[in-house]
Amino acid sequence: MIGIDASRATSATPTGTEIYSRELIRALLKLDRVNAYRLYTRANVARDFFGATRNFELRAIPFPRAWTHARLSFEMLTRAPARLWIPAHVLPPIHPRDSTVTIHDLGHLHFPDAHPTWQRLYHTVATRWNARAASRVFADSEATRDDIVKFCGVAPEKISVIYPAYNAQLYQPVREPARLAEVRARYRIANDYILAIGTIHPRKNYHRLIDAFSKLPFTNYQLLIIGKPGWLHKPIFDHVQSLNLQSLISFLDYVPAADLPALISGARVLAFPSLHEGFGLPVLEAHACGTPVVCSMTSSLPEAAGDAALFFDPLDVDALAGALERILRDDALRAKLIAKGFENLRRFSWESSAAKILEIWAEQK
Repeated sequence: MIGIDASRATSATPTGTEIYSRELIRALLKLDRVNAYRLYTRANVARDFFGATRNFELRAIPFPRAWTHARLSFEMLTRAPARLWIPAHVLPPIHPRDSTVTIHDLGHLHFPDAHPTWQRLYHTVATRWNARAASRVFADSEATRDDIVKFCGVAPEKISVIYPAYNAQLYQPVREPARLAEVRARYRIANDYILAIGTIHPRKNYHRLIDAFSKLPFTNYQLLIIGKPGWLHKPIFDHVQSLNLQSLISFLDYVPAADLPALISGARVLAFPSLHEGFGLPVLEAHACGTPVVCSMTSSLPEAAGDAALFFDPLDVDALAGALERILRDDALRAKLIAKGFENLRRFSWESSAAKILEIWAEQK
C-alpha cells in the first residue's frame, strides 16, 4: 500500500504545486498495475476525480488546523501505509520509514527579501527537516536538486529529478476567431497583449515587468497578469498606479483553466520574468498553445524552456524591455520560437514522470 497526501490535488483553484500533485497522482494510478494506493484528503471528493482505475481508495480525514502535522501524523501512527509520498513539501512528523517528499524550490533562500520574515524562517527550517527526514526526495529540476544538496546537506544520490509536465488535452493552440473574441470580451481585452501568469508576489518580479512594459515604444499593447494575490502584493498594485498605467495593465486574479488556452493563444508573447522558479509550468503551457516566450535565465527556467525562449537577466529592466520589444517586432523570431516550443514539449509528459517515479520506487524494494 502506497499512501499519498492528495490534499493539495483537490484544490478548487489549483496553481503550480496543486497541478503537480493532481496530474502526477492521476498518471500514477493510470500507469501502475502492481501497487494499491490510499489517497488522503481533507474532505470528501468524488472518486472519479482521480480517474476510473480501481487500484486506489480514498481516505477523507477532516481537521480544522495543522492538518499535516496533527491529523495526517495521527493517521500514520494508527494506520500507516508501507510507503508514503508527499507531493508538496510537508512531511508529517510521524511517517513511515519509507517516505518520499517532493521539494519544489528553495527560492526563499535565494531571494529572502521577497518573502515575509515568518514565512522565510518557516520554509527554511521545514524544508531542511523534510529533506533530511525523508528516505527519498523528488526535485522539480536539476537546479532545485543542487539547492537541496547545498542548503540542506542532503546527499545527491538521495534526490531524483522528476520534471513536471502540462495537460496536453487542455493546452492546445486556439485559433477560432469566435472563441478568441469571446475570451477577449469576458476579460475586457481591447488591444493586443503581453501575458504573464503566476501568483502576485515579489519573487515573480512583476515590479520590473511593469517597469519594462512602461519603456516599450508601443501604445497599442496591454499587459495582462493572471494570478491570485499572494504575499506582499499591494506594492505591486500600487506601482501600476504610480506610473498611471491602470488603463493598460490588468490583474485578472485566478482564471479558470478552461479559459487559459484561449488567453495564452491570443497573447503576442508570454513574459516569465520570475526571479526564481522550481520549474515554471506556464512556459510549457505557452509552448503548447503556440505562443512565444521571453523568460528569465535563472534557476530552473533554462531547463524548462530549453532553446525555445528568448532569455534575459531578470534583474535588468532594460534587458527585459529589449527582449519584449524584439519579440513583438520580429515575426521570424516569433515563428522560430513557436516551432522550437512545440519541439521542447516532447521532453515532458505526466506519464513519463510517473513512470520514472515507479522505476525509482521499484529499485528501493
